[in-house]
Amino acid sequence: MASLWGSIALLFGAVLLRTDGSRAQQIKTNIPRLKLSYKDMLETNNLVTFEGLANSSAYHTFLLDEEKGRLVVGAKDHIFSFNLLNISKDYVQIPWPASSVRRDECKWAGKDLSRECSNFIKVLQPYNQTHLYVCGTGAFHPVCAFLEVGRRLEDNVFRLESYTENGRGKSPYDPKLLTASMLIDGELYSGTSADFMGRDFAIFRTLGKHHPIRTEQHDSRWLNDPKFVSVHLIPESDNPEDDKVYLFFRESAMDGEHAGKATHARVGQLCKNDLGGHRSLVNKWTTFLKARLVCSVPGLNGIDTHFDELQDVFLMSTKDPKNPIVYAIFTTSSNIFRGSAVCLYSMADIRRVFLGPYAHRDGPNYQWVPFQGRVPYPRPGTCPSKTFGGFDTTKELPDEVITFARGHPAMFNPVYPINNRPIIVKTDVDYQFTQIVVDKVEAEDGQYDVMFIGTDMGTVLKVVSIPRGSWHDLEEVLLEEMTVFREPTAITAMELSTKQQQLYLGSAIGVSQMPLHRCEVYGKACAECCLARDPYCAWDGTECSRYFPMAKRRTRRQDIRNGDPLTQCSDLQHHDELTGQSTLMDKTVYGVENSSTFLECSPKSQRALTYWQFQRPTENQKQEIKSDERFIRTDQGLLIRNLNKTDSGMYLCQAVEHGFMQTLLKVSLEVIDTERLEDLLHRDEEAPSHSPAQDISLARESPNQKLWYRDFLSLVNHPTLNSVDEFCEQVWKRERKHRRQKAHLVQQVQLHQQQQQQQKAFVHPHSHVHAHGLAAKWKHLQERQKGRNRRTHELERAPRSV
Repeated sequence: MASLWGSIALLFGAVLLRTDGSRAQQIKTNIPRLKLSYKDMLETNNLVTFEGLANSSAYHTFLLDEEKGRLVVGAKDHIFSFNLLNISKDYVQIPWPASSVRRDECKWAGKDLSRECSNFIKVLQPYNQTHLYVCGTGAFHPVCAFLEVGRRLEDNVFRLESYTENGRGKSPYDPKLLTASMLIDGELYSGTSADFMGRDFAIFRTLGKHHPIRTEQHDSRWLNDPKFVSVHLIPESDNPEDDKVYLFFRESAMDGEHAGKATHARVGQLCKNDLGGHRSLVNKWTTFLKARLVCSVPGLNGIDTHFDELQDVFLMSTKDPKNPIVYAIFTTSSNIFRGSAVCLYSMADIRRVFLGPYAHRDGPNYQWVPFQGRVPYPRPGTCPSKTFGGFDTTKELPDEVITFARGHPAMFNPVYPINNRPIIVKTDVDYQFTQIVVDKVEAEDGQYDVMFIGTDMGTVLKVVSIPRGSWHDLEEVLLEEMTVFREPTAITAMELSTKQQQLYLGSAIGVSQMPLHRCEVYGKACAECCLARDPYCAWDGTECSRYFPMAKRRTRRQDIRNGDPLTQCSDLQHHDELTGQSTLMDKTVYGVENSSTFLECSPKSQRALTYWQFQRPTENQKQEIKSDERFIRTDQGLLIRNLNKTDSGMYLCQAVEHGFMQTLLKVSLEVIDTERLEDLLHRDEEAPSHSPAQDISLARESPNQKLWYRDFLSLVNHPTLNSVDEFCEQVWKRERKHRRQKAHLVQQVQLHQQQQQQQKAFVHPHSHVHAHGLAAKWKHLQERQKGRNRRTHELERAPRSV
């Protein structure tokens, strides 16, 4: 019945999915080429999942250790260690719940016992070769400890030290608050909240040999209700004394900076060797500066559409370690529409802004303006080092430098993205971006950045950036959209292993693992592999398989920049290898005059456009089918609303993608006139009055009168049926009747066999005849149902593409 409902739904859905050709063309340029469901990913062995523990959740904190071959995950009351090869096998866990005393205190403070009064792991950082430093919320009482992991995976060491320490300034109290941290040279840099109420936000440096240091407290010019995203160490020069730590976060706009309540994305910088001031800003940062990150789409009326809610940042390393490319994903804070964007930033542009004018409040309206006065020396934000000379430590900085730095932490100029616009914008979908990782992939015609973008619906987008002429002119090709969790849930953590060629994803309900490439899903022909434009994959002469730059093979075909199969595959010996038509089969479909029928044909690629051609049996010329009142072309196939006898003939379904045409389906449609069908209906209604033997003999004498029409009606809408419900009721009644007959005959045969066993010494003269009759009738019903199932299966599958 599932297939029946599928056919009916497809038939009626086709009418609703009628779209204008030009509009369909526009939509197809902004959709993933392949869309794989959670079931598709599992069935093709492209997804491994860890469903999570019954008493845990919030698998949000990741630490990837490729050398030891493990993925450490922090969750609610637990720390996990997963094998990178397969996260569902050989994982170990350490329970680390909050104490009952802390849970009770948390509950008495008015917090939710099940959702908040637990130990949510927020910090996982490598401390040395054998230990990690871990921190959790501790039921609104942050706590930290050392986790021993051993030097190698074979050591099988995963043990939490019994000694714990206060986690204030390292982990937030509230598990809902975001935190970002990084352990550098034994010192922990953290952006987090430092109080129970979640009002004192700061950037801390703790651990190590120096005194703890933080940002100025309760000063909205420094931080204004921030949400921290990530921390990164980026060298400034060849001198390690100039190294700077960059923090990415979003915060509420400062007073006077924006009309109304608004959110701004920020990048902050501070010097790694900052020790605070001597008389002012003692144990406070003296080199902290912040600038706004702009990611907007220019409008025709001069009003830009801004994406200000910074969600995640990924630094793509280059040949110059001082100048990584910054990938950042944003969502909009607008109440009018939901949207997401990806913007690219260069470190040169970020540094240029930090060397520009400071933001200053002045004038009668007390607005933010660029500071025009004298800037003290050394310039605030400059690291004390031999590069610029004069000072060995920030404690030696003049008072006027410290005073200026305290009152001017923000830069006036914003940081604009490369090309002054996003490289990806999504506003017509029901999801928003949450996470991003990027892989640099070597292909036949150059290097490409492949982005994996997580969403709040549990899906992953795979996107490749293709330069057009220059780095500032990029084409973004959306290769795949994959569902990686069993139910819609936000992806909150992502790690990419280049060594294992795997992607790991975290959410509230579990952890998933998927390969970076699935070359086999693109198809079994050279053209299909080339059209995919996946830098990971190439045609190797036999199949679409992983591309290896070092393996020089003459038969290898790949064209990421243009995706043109005609130039890559046309010189192959057999045309079938180019088009994949060796597997194309002719199908036969039956329709009834004056009814409707649907020829299903869906290209594997969602970017392909389908075209239909028709050829009558007596003609050699084909003609294109265009949408009108009778013929409706949809993305799922061709709906013929009112069949005529002249509609009989050959129908060709062709997919056109990137200038390449491929035939997907060749189907012969035979239109049966109504009188002939009524005659068959009438004959079959009389058939049940015959005996089973007579039924079989009639079928042998007249094969064309086999009882096929009931199955055939599941794909056509016969005029004598008033509604789909009526037809379904007929089918259900027939199936129930057959099941009752089957059960009755099985019971009779079993009863007869029991009687035979009980009467071993006595043989009734008519028992053998009776059993033979039952067996014959049973066999006839089985054959009859088998034929019906076979015909139904063939008719339902007939229009599908190969």
